[in-house]
Amino acid sequence: MKKLTSVFAVLLLVLSFGVFAEEHLDQALEHANAAVVEGQAGKEDSLVVHAKAALEHSLAASLVAKSVPKGHIDAASKSLQDAIDHGNLGPAHVEMATKSAEEAVEHLKAAKSK
Repeated sequence: MKKLTSVFAVLLLVLSFGVFAEEHLDQALEHANAAVVEGQAGKEDSLVVHAKAALEHSLAASLVAKSVPKGHIDAASKSLQDAIDHGNLGPAHVEMATKSAEEAVEHLKAAKSK
């Protein structure tokens, strides 16, 4: 009976990791989309705030993700960092920051579809 309980506990733990990744992925996508909207409006400060939040969630999702989705999540994290870096350079770089945020959105969508 102890073995059966242990097996169920491990199975539950493994399944919960997928749920946590999915929740973080959803939040990352939501903030990345908001970063794009703010960037399109020329608001680099708000873009940076949302890109930072998206990056935190994408990094958390990457910790528990596997295979192809992990590659997309890691690529999204790099794009989000680029968006933050360009956004911090001021209004002249908001277009580049927005483009990086758009790339992150595409990678996050690809990760969700896998």
